[in-house]
Parts: sequence; structure tokens; C-alpha cells
Amino acid sequence: MVEFREAIVTALDEELAANENVVFFGEDVAEPGGVFKATPGLRKKHGDRVFDTPISELALTGAAFGSAVTGLRPVIEIMFGDFMPLAMDSLVNQSAKYWFISNEQQSVPLVVRSAIGAGSRLGAVHSQTPVPWFLGVPGLKIVCPSTPNDARALLKAAIRDDNPVLFFEHKRLYSLKGEVDDDPVELGTARVMREGADLTIVSAMVGVHVALEAAEALARDGIEAEVIDLRTLRPLDHAAVAASLARTGHLLVVEEGPRTGGWSATVAAEIAEGSLHDIDDLWRLTTPDLPIPFSPALEDAFLPGAERLAAAVRSRLVSRSG
Repeated sequence: MVEFREAIVTALDEELAANENVVFFGEDVAEPGGVFKATPGLRKKHGDRVFDTPISELALTGAAFGSAVTGLRPVIEIMFGDFMPLAMDSLVNQSAKYWFISNEQQSVPLVVRSAIGAGSRLGAVHSQTPVPWFLGVPGLKIVCPSTPNDARALLKAAIRDDNPVLFFEHKRLYSLKGEVDDDPVELGTARVMREGADLTIVSAMVGVHVALEAAEALARDGIEAEVIDLRTLRPLDHAAVAASLARTGHLLVVEEGPRTGGWSATVAAEIAEGSLHDIDDLWRLTTPDLPIPFSPALEDAFLPGAERLAAAVRSRLVSRSG
């Protein structure tokens, strides 16, 4: 069994060893091994290709963009996803656009790793999930693994990809343990984590584990939920969701993030617009449009947990069937 954080460092180690053009840098990632201890030992093993930087997210992403367009494959770490707005110009106006404005002559193979998500009692400015901030930016890929196996495989795929990739790691997953294999995973492919015939639940990151826990509770009531892990949120695997919905007729999208402008709305809209079959029900479960509370009790109530999810499904299915 391998921890999520161990899967991250293994992927970085293997890609640094396999390709001398891969470099890794960020705040406290080299000598200290990362604030979440997800990158220990890399500096000692790979030398100057792993280094610590000043505290400047804009400088980090600017250096990553410059090195990517001159032949390197940089991986950088922005310690908390909440600080991604400081890097917006380099990511949105340079990295994401360069393939287009260079007349498809120059790719930008860079990866931005960042810890995101609530539930760790870190307050409103260290607990956000910044996926919606970047979802509407053509040229960026957004990866959100939920298991150690996917963390390793998807990070390796992201480093090898010729596009800029945002690789988000939920803080509550770092200590999660799971089996890890050597099978590659293609960016943009979802996975069915649990089969079921009555309802499709779609989520990502911690939400997948919440959905699986709720599905077990629902099964005791005779409701069999199918759980899909999207794994990447740009590009989205709409075909996998549509195929499941064709079997179940009911779709619930669970997102840790504000209801307004969230990725769950994109999933719901794309499925609703592209559906060629009857949909019995389609709805979303998200966090409120509010800052994330610091109080443990309030934060727990704020997040879409398994009990709330299961209760929502029971209420919704009963009201629809009635």
C-alpha cells in the first residue's frame, strides 16, 4: 500500500530520472521536501534540477513558461491553490495561448502542482478549490486525482504532455493509502469506481470517496448507485458520464466548490444538451456560495459529506417516484 504523497514523489522521481529536460522547482520543495512532505529526497537524488525559489508565484510561473518554450519540461509547485491568482498572467495569457499565437510552432509542456481543498481547518484563504477559475481557459488541462494510483499515473502523463497542465492535489488525500501499478492513464478519461443501476454519481478528488461512502449507505436501502471519478476536469470525459446515465436515468454531480460557476454546472449542462435519451433527473450537490468557514463544526456542515449526499438522494428519488 502506498500513500498519495508517496505516489506523487515517485512519479516526480521517475520522470526526472527518465528525462534530463524535466526540472522541478518551487517554494520549499527541495531541501525541506515540501510543506506537505510530498517531495522529499528529490534534491539529493537529482541535484540542481530540483531547487527552491523565492516566494513569488508570478516569478515561478514566468520561469516555468520561459523554460518550457526553450526546451525544458518544468514542473513547479504553488504551495496552496488559493495563491493561483498571483500566477494568472503567466498561465492564462502566456502559457495557455502560446501554441495558438506561435502559429502552432511552439508547445508549452509545463505542469503546475498545487494543494487545494477544504476540511483541514485552514480557513477561507487556504482551503479553496480553484478549478472554476481556470475551467474556461482554452489551452489548459486540469487534472484532479483521487487515488494514489491515479496520482502517480496522471502526474507522469501530465509531465509528458505537451500542453500546460494544472495538477491539483486535495490536501485531505495526502495520507490516503492504496495499491499502485504501472499501468498508464490517459488524460481526459474517467473511471467507473462502483457499478450501479439506479443512479449515477459523478465527482472528483475527495468527492469520489464521499460518493462511494454514500453509495454503500444507499445500497443498504436498496438503491444501487454508480460512482464515476472524472479524474480530469479539462478535458471532461462526457462520453463516460453519458453512457452511465443511459443505464441509470438519474445523474447527481457532487462538487466541493461554490454552486455558481462550478465545474459541476459544466458537466450538467453538457450532458443535458447532448443527451439523446430521456433523463429522469439531473441535479448537483455543491458547497454554498460563501467563504469556507474556519470553525471545524461549520466547515463540516459546509462540505457535501456522505450523510448529506445519501439523504439528498433518498429525498430526491422518493419525491420523483411519487
